Amino acid sequence: MKKQQALVKIKACAEHDWFSVAPGVWGVRDKFVNVYFVHDPSTNHWVLIDTGLPGAAARIRKVSRELFWPQATPAAIILTHGHFDHIGAVKQLADEWDVPVYAHYLEAPYLTGRSAYPPPDPTAGGGLFTWLSFLFPKGPIDLGGRLLLLPEQGNIPGLKEWKYIHTPGHAPGHVSLYREHDGVLLAGDAFVTTRQESLFAVLKQERKLSGPPRYFTYDWAAAEKSVQTLAALQPSIVATGHGHIMEGEALAALQELADNFQQDAVPANGRYTGDPAVAGISGVEYVPASNTRKTLLRTAAVLALVGIGALLASEVKKRYS
Repeated sequence: MKKQQALVKIKACAEHDWFSVAPGVWGVRDKFVNVYFVHDPSTNHWVLIDTGLPGAAARIRKVSRELFWPQATPAAIILTHGHFDHIGAVKQLADEWDVPVYAHYLEAPYLTGRSAYPPPDPTAGGGLFTWLSFLFPKGPIDLGGRLLLLPEQGNIPGLKEWKYIHTPGHAPGHVSLYREHDGVLLAGDAFVTTRQESLFAVLKQERKLSGPPRYFTYDWAAAEKSVQTLAALQPSIVATGHGHIMEGEALAALQELADNFQQDAVPANGRYTGDPAVAGISGVEYVPASNTRKTLLRTAAVLALVGIGALLASEVKKRYS
């Protein structure tokens, strides 16, 4: 009977553009990043967690109608952090829905046009995504009066059963969301469940509990403490900003990551390894010097490989067409 119920659940999700995380929690994968929808049964309101890449608005609106019609407008948008792949549709949706956007006060400089993030680190290793990260947007956006600060007590407006936990390292004001009564953790990018640095792993959605994406992580000591804090919760279900849901025995890997973070997550020769950027309430205050020559050589090598691959693919297509 349980197997039959599980198959029915899988079929129901497959017929829609979303996946189920836990009671009252659903997700959507926007190319390589996840967006979450959280319902509060005490108020019958719901909240959107992150907004994906630019162009994600239409898909998010479609899912909100499927899940919550006729209450397809959320009470608020909560941002785990302000990196480009999590805020792509935030302006459009906040304006269309006329709702507030909440973030930690240490993220405010990057969401109000006051500061860019520390530069991505193409030398952090792990794969093509890292090497090409110098192309990723790092500049701020300006949400103006739409942006409100999360309460310092840890409670989340619109979600009475949840609390947020400040989990810096990947971003200064990064937060993770936790529902204690059933152990559901929305970790954001404090850690992820794929190897986000590797284009191959991202395309295949390879399942592997990993540290925060290396290319944007600016403070590895803070990131380690954040992972240890989340591991101490012993969550029963984890949903992250990148990758698949993990639950049950698979989550033993979270404690392993917390115990072996330096070996398993921290890049050996990254720009921020041992010398973190410093950020405060006004934004970035210090950024260590980059190894420009090393970055340029790696970038040139990557671009050359991409070019060779495109050329070979073109020749194969011509030969067999």
